[in-house]
Amino acid sequence: MKKLFAVIALLSFVTLANAEVKTEEIEYSHNGTKLTGYLAYDDSKSGKRPGVIVVHEWWGHNDHARNRAKMLAQAGYTALALDMYGSGKLANHPKKAGEFMNAAFSNWPDSQARYNTALEILKGHKTVDATRIGSIGFCFGGAVSIKMAKGGADLKGIVGFHSALPMEPAITKNSMKAAVLIINGSEDGFLKPEMVAAFSEDMFKANVDFTYMNLKGVKHSYTNPQADEFSKKFNIPALEYNKKADKQAWAAMLKFFERVFE
Repeated sequence: MKKLFAVIALLSFVTLANAEVKTEEIEYSHNGTKLTGYLAYDDSKSGKRPGVIVVHEWWGHNDHARNRAKMLAQAGYTALALDMYGSGKLANHPKKAGEFMNAAFSNWPDSQARYNTALEILKGHKTVDATRIGSIGFCFGGAVSIKMAKGGADLKGIVGFHSALPMEPAITKNSMKAAVLIINGSEDGFLKPEMVAAFSEDMFKANVDFTYMNLKGVKHSYTNPQADEFSKKFNIPALEYNKKADKQAWAAMLKFFERVFE
């Protein structure tokens, strides 16, 4: 009998060990531009679940975005880290990252279409409840998520981490469907208090379900473990990884999605 229990325990352990998050690269395109997404989900979880789009920082579709997709899958969601720049377009210098980002914003209709192409892929996945979709983004990616929500994308909620705060497109009272959670550092050198005030006022006037978390003493790019390396390499003191703030922000995001996906 003891041997039987030992075998059952071993089989259970093996089953749990094999019940890992499944990941796959998704090749897609828009207007002739090849794009590479990264999908993550837990195939041991039964039934459909909410889907979450992950939008990368200005560096491009990198391991940071992919790791966040896997973390979302571990939390019970299906996540797709999309590609806003094009397959293989990864910046190795802030100047190049700025060029990629500015190009994406200067041709917003095309960027919006790229986002929507990825959104439809996520909605169509076998594990996803297409009526419960969210979006998260980091820096540039936060701004993309905000602009998509402002433009009427069918999203339940969006979360921006060390996010830029775009004022466009304009919104009016009750025109915005998505709930919004922004989690930025009080020492983010890329943000000015008046920018935060103007954005918050815009959300208030439009009657948006809006929360702004101001993390005391936290700098820009606090979720990216490579931030300190980038700060030193490119002499950008505004960048700094903060493990405590990262965990706090992620926990806040999970609570937020639990509420908006009810």
